[in-house]
Amino acid sequence: MSEISEGRWKQALGSILEELDETQYMKLLMLSKIKRCLRDKPKEEMPEILIQHYGVEKSITAIRGIMEKIPRRDEAVQSQLKPFVDELKAKKKKGFKRKKVVSDPESSDEEQETDSGAVVQQPLQAEKQSGRITIKNLEHGGDLEKKIVTVKVLQKSGLRTYKTKQKQTKYFFYLGVADETGSCKVMVYGKQRYQDFEVDRCYGFRQVIKDGDILKVTIKSIVSKVSPVSVCDDLKLEAQMIIHSQVPLCSIAEAKGHKDGTTVSVEGTITTVGVMESVKTKFKRRKTDRLQFQLADRADSIWITLWGDGTKQLTGKSSGDSVRVTNVKTNNFHTTVSLKSTDFTRIFKVQSAAAQSVSMKIIGIISAGKIHTELESEINSMVLNSTIVSTYVVTSSLLAKVFSVKLGGDFEERLLEKLPLEAEAEIEGNKIIKIRAAKEM
Repeated sequence: MSEISEGRWKQALGSILEELDETQYMKLLMLSKIKRCLRDKPKEEMPEILIQHYGVEKSITAIRGIMEKIPRRDEAVQSQLKPFVDELKAKKKKGFKRKKVVSDPESSDEEQETDSGAVVQQPLQAEKQSGRITIKNLEHGGDLEKKIVTVKVLQKSGLRTYKTKQKQTKYFFYLGVADETGSCKVMVYGKQRYQDFEVDRCYGFRQVIKDGDILKVTIKSIVSKVSPVSVCDDLKLEAQMIIHSQVPLCSIAEAKGHKDGTTVSVEGTITTVGVMESVKTKFKRRKTDRLQFQLADRADSIWITLWGDGTKQLTGKSSGDSVRVTNVKTNNFHTTVSLKSTDFTRIFKVQSAAAQSVSMKIIGIISAGKIHTELESEINSMVLNSTIVSTYVVTSSLLAKVFSVKLGGDFEERLLEKLPLEAEAEIEGNKIIKIRAAKEM
């Protein structure tokens, strides 16, 4: 029997997608092989993407299953889908007679069809052969003794401490990592490993422990540097959000110094608000709302562009308001740097005064030098109505004096031994101006 025509199926698939309303179309995009970074592609490109990822025959099976689930069993959809389903069934029936299923290289090792026509994805054959396991397939379990998990590090916490049953102080830190299939949180034990990991570098993990949604790297685990791992933008941001509910705060000047596409959070005063526009973008067929505003702190200013639903974040805010803008991305164009919204962008009003008084718990040390120390601190924010973790910079001599820690030598080591530390502080942006211990040490 001849092969099913890819051209005919692509045309029919395009017509089927046009019949779907927005909610139905979003359900279709949840198909297992459609990566998050591809879901914003124009609808007219989706038939090509589906066929590229599934192949002709398996895309017919997948579409049949999802149309049952949505459901779209009406004539408008089924009249275009049924001829290809029937053609596929006839081909498979003939194939079974020749026992083709046994020798078919595209057999059920990769995918199996359920009674409803839905596709259940199994671990990829290539993955089995390579000895690699992806983040997505960690959900199904796997031999983490012999398999290697290769990921890109997108976020790294400061060093943190815990006490053993014998009251010994031990160290750990978190990594937010991702690969081409998903993201996850990694807990690394041991201070000696802290300098081994760099953000934006790729690593392989073997002999790790899976504890719920967290991978644990212990003294027995084997860590190696590996070749680059491809990660789409959505999964990069997801990995950065695993450790902090918001990307740590930085000054506007620091934000401008980051490379293009870096996720940051900034704080300042709104100086100018533009007019809402509806613009055409190259990634979407329909026009998208765009709203721009300028934010300034004591040293610098920057333009921020909000897209789509992100424009709603500016509702109730106007020029003169002091705000915190979280999880925006740098956008470098020639010599100009601006910021643009993401799906995780939030804008909150903060106290108008430049300096704010806060209660904080110091839970981690990123770096401790003779001049400055960079801390990770939890703050109970009344503005955000939640506990957030942010990065702050403080003069090392001030920190040493307040918490009775000798400056110099093993200053970082002595500081870590005292964590966590509770304090009352006065902050300006991400800088600690004043600090005192919340209780006697």
